[in-house]
Amino acid sequence: MALSDHPAERHRQIAGLFTDRVRATTSWDVPSPVAGWAARDIVRHLTEWFPGFLASGAGIELRRGPSVDEDPVAAWHLHSDAVQAVLDDPETEHRKFTNPHIGTLPLATAIDQFYTADVFMHTWDLSRATGQDDRLDPGFCAQLLDGMEQMEEVLRSSGQYGARVEVPAGSDVQTRLVGFIGRDPFWQGQ
Repeated sequence: MALSDHPAERHRQIAGLFTDRVRATTSWDVPSPVAGWAARDIVRHLTEWFPGFLASGAGIELRRGPSVDEDPVAAWHLHSDAVQAVLDDPETEHRKFTNPHIGTLPLATAIDQFYTADVFMHTWDLSRATGQDDRLDPGFCAQLLDGMEQMEEVLRSSGQYGARVEVPAGSDVQTRLVGFIGRDPFWQGQ
């Protein structure tokens, strides 16, 4: 299924896939492809960085749920539902997000570019860590890779991405994206 170009619907689709992976996870302490992280830490990352980003850039406070240590499934569900509620709110169309590093953007665009894209990429991490289907939408992989390659120096200097992992010539777009963001596309859990 192709992903929507509309931020609210694209989030619904991407967060839905991540939710499926969260629900099917049977061990939260297995290692992940992100160095030093277990599966639980992937959910922790997504539920912890975004509320502050949203609050500081748009003045929106998301509902908080249980900690990821207590209940990663419930923590993810509550967080994901809260983000979707912001995107589905008719007022979001008129709201702006302002950040000193990126300027001012429509709120839905900022959520889509920074958060939904992060959920998309971390879906691969959780899937691979927990032995689930790790296939991602190739069209969105290509869109993200194209955009990120144009600003690679900025991304690398931010500290948010590891060094690019070289992949074999002719690799598919998902493999190239995963390598670009600093993951070994051939990583296997222990």
